[in-house]
Amino acid sequence: MISDAKFTADTRTDFYDHSLTTRRRYALVGVACSSIFSCSCILAGIVTLAKHGVDGAAVANLVNPEKDTQLYLQGEILSLTLNLIVTLCTESIGFVHGISLRSALASESRLRFNTNLRLLTAARGWYHPNGALLNGISTVLLIISYSSASLVVCFDYQMTQQTYEEGIAIAGLPLLILGIALLLQAMIALSGIWAVKILTWSSSPFDLTVALVHHTQLTPVTFRCMRRVSDLDVGGGPAKPPEIQPSAWHAHPSIRKVIISLWVIVAACAGWAALVMYIWDKNDSTHIFSSNALTLQTWSFLPNSALSNSMAYGMLGVNPEAWILLFVNMAVVQGPLTLGLHCSELIANVIRDERQWRCATGRNGLVTTTNPLKMIFSHPICLVLFVAKPFLHWMFGLSCIISPGLIGGQVTGFLVVMLTAQIWNLCIALFIFACFFTFVALRRPHGPQPAAYGHVQTLANLVDEWSPVMWWGHKEDGFRYCHAGTSDHPLPDVKMDRVYAGSSAGSLVPVS
Repeated sequence: MISDAKFTADTRTDFYDHSLTTRRRYALVGVACSSIFSCSCILAGIVTLAKHGVDGAAVANLVNPEKDTQLYLQGEILSLTLNLIVTLCTESIGFVHGISLRSALASESRLRFNTNLRLLTAARGWYHPNGALLNGISTVLLIISYSSASLVVCFDYQMTQQTYEEGIAIAGLPLLILGIALLLQAMIALSGIWAVKILTWSSSPFDLTVALVHHTQLTPVTFRCMRRVSDLDVGGGPAKPPEIQPSAWHAHPSIRKVIISLWVIVAACAGWAALVMYIWDKNDSTHIFSSNALTLQTWSFLPNSALSNSMAYGMLGVNPEAWILLFVNMAVVQGPLTLGLHCSELIANVIRDERQWRCATGRNGLVTTTNPLKMIFSHPICLVLFVAKPFLHWMFGLSCIISPGLIGGQVTGFLVVMLTAQIWNLCIALFIFACFFTFVALRRPHGPQPAAYGHVQTLANLVDEWSPVMWWGHKEDGFRYCHAGTSDHPLPDVKMDRVYAGSSAGSLVPVS
């Protein structure tokens, strides 16, 4: 391929090496904190099991029944906090795992986009840390992490002839399994960065693109300075600036699958709620758990044991087999939600990459290297997803309460309660979530700047001068074709009535 990029080897190397150590430190500190938390969970779980046995739990406090409302709120806040911590850990581990996946795909000449479906995109090699086997194990471990978090917090009831008290308890076995799941995910992520040469630790598509060009794993293609990512299947060549760009839905093939999967999850949740209502209405035996029909008067955000419409079933006996069955039940029901939220990362990150690229026509230009934490919390879509993950998992915990029944600190059995109003609340929240991400994926950017959505080959074709801060616009007039590209200073707008091809375009290239 012929390159029309204009940079020297020295400038390119200086740009590529900028702040590499800082970004690596951020990533490894996140994994280290996750590992410390996982080891703490393992230690606390072992201590609880050693002291109370498989059917025991550590009781945090005891209160009188008159304070059960306050106790319930404390338990839900603790559960939400635990889900938030699990999200922080899995996000930190996922960042490192995603960095190693990018480098592995690049080494195989299979890297197309800066953002990929991390657990559903595998490198070659069955036993590779980013291969199909360990990716599948990581998927199961991710589901187990959130399922365990939903089982850790439970309530204990202690009765004597004179008193009756309630308390929040921490189940030892789910806490142990949570720690093991997080630790194994961290080990897989760390093995990934040891198994492949990391091109760059930055999550910026521009740091990745220049790293690929620097290592000669990517070569800019000439005559495509006005070609967007959706033009990949077109023959190429000169083109007039378009007034509107394609949406992420049309630019990234995997985004269509993610959006469809989100709506399938919404439909499944609605079907779940309808099924619970049908069974409650047809089976009188479930009325011992809830005698109230679902009405506006009985509808609430938080469950109300006296009014909530629900169905329930019990699992008597406490042994390792019963715990395994409980985890399987939880993972099967919660697994689609976990995977759907994980896949939504693709949409958030692809839109983030495109918004960063479109800053090149703004007043302040495009800053190619950014703080990884700032990239999460400064982009509204990424922030929405970060908040939605623990919140939706917590709402699922409100909808399907799978809790060990404790009396006197000992597990006597398991109770599975499905609350109709809370399932509908979860369905509404998922509907809003799916609507938001569908709108974002279908939204088409305006302006002549070609859309890239983090596609590395497209960015390599569009960026002809690399610098820490870049602007994109009109650069040269030609006899037949003009040239658009990037510079370290602001550039004029492109001319909408002219044809653009690049500075080395020939006169025999067809116009489209």
